[in-house]
Amino acid sequence: MKKILIFSIALCTQFLSFSQETENDTLQISEEQYIQQVDSINKSFTYQEGVVSLDNGIAEIKVPEGYKFLDAKQSAVVLTDLWGNPPSEVLGMLFPKDINPIDENFTYAVEITYSDDGYINDEDAKDLNYDDLLNQMQEDTNASNSQRKNLGYPTMELIGWASAPFYDEVNKKLHWAKEIKFEGEEINTLNYNIRVLGRRGYLNLNAIGTIDVLPVFNKDVNQILNSVSFTEGNKYADFNPEMDEVAAYGIAGLIAGKLLSKAGFFAVILKFWKVILVALAGGFAAVKRFFFGNKEDDEDQKQITS
Repeated sequence: MKKILIFSIALCTQFLSFSQETENDTLQISEEQYIQQVDSINKSFTYQEGVVSLDNGIAEIKVPEGYKFLDAKQSAVVLTDLWGNPPSEVLGMLFPKDINPIDENFTYAVEITYSDDGYINDEDAKDLNYDDLLNQMQEDTNASNSQRKNLGYPTMELIGWASAPFYDEVNKKLHWAKEIKFEGEEINTLNYNIRVLGRRGYLNLNAIGTIDVLPVFNKDVNQILNSVSFTEGNKYADFNPEMDEVAAYGIAGLIAGKLLSKAGFFAVILKFWKVILVALAGGFAAVKRFFFGNKEDDEDQKQITS
């Protein structure tokens, strides 16, 4: 955890103005300054409500009641610069109205992306055995850990379904949730996945949070599912076999995270198993404790040696 906190602090220094003692390379910040700077970062973001166009109009989201939408450019700042993820193309993020990207009371956020891998044939959905699929996913996860470690990522264990997969054949929407344990983290991670199938690919809505927010998210999952759709000409029913490509995998592949072999093993891992919570799973509260310790025992100001 300490390693993660130091990384988080290093990221924050890109945005915060710390006083630095060059003699011993030490960063100093008061608790008041910390609060002011975090507040400044959170207020720098501009959110949207109502109907928002996604990816040049191929889809749209009707921002659900109780939520706010952050556009693609600002979401990239959150995911990469603040939370420490590898750069990736994101269409936007949904936050509960009372939650900000840097927040000690953080519950979850929903990352929205688009994959143009082709039309997903959903015929296999009728015959899927989700228990067998889970066993295979657990084996694949365990097998990838040595390579994850070599890349500098924590190992992970797929505990099981937090919510079993469900495919809405009428509306072409698939959703499921995984419970994941990351190395060094006391609280397990919730990875709630929503896929909306379209003519040439699918929208990904991934809920990011710790496992204990599952009951909270479950209350809103239906309105989130209903909030996003493809526009006319881009819907699943608009597929033209004479013009459009078909993906090399079906519903099982979407759930298991298997892509075309040309994507490469590590691209698959990063795309479907992002360590998005590297600075969030208790991280911001822990950063503050790392700076200041317990109020009862520590002074108002504490030095962190880089």
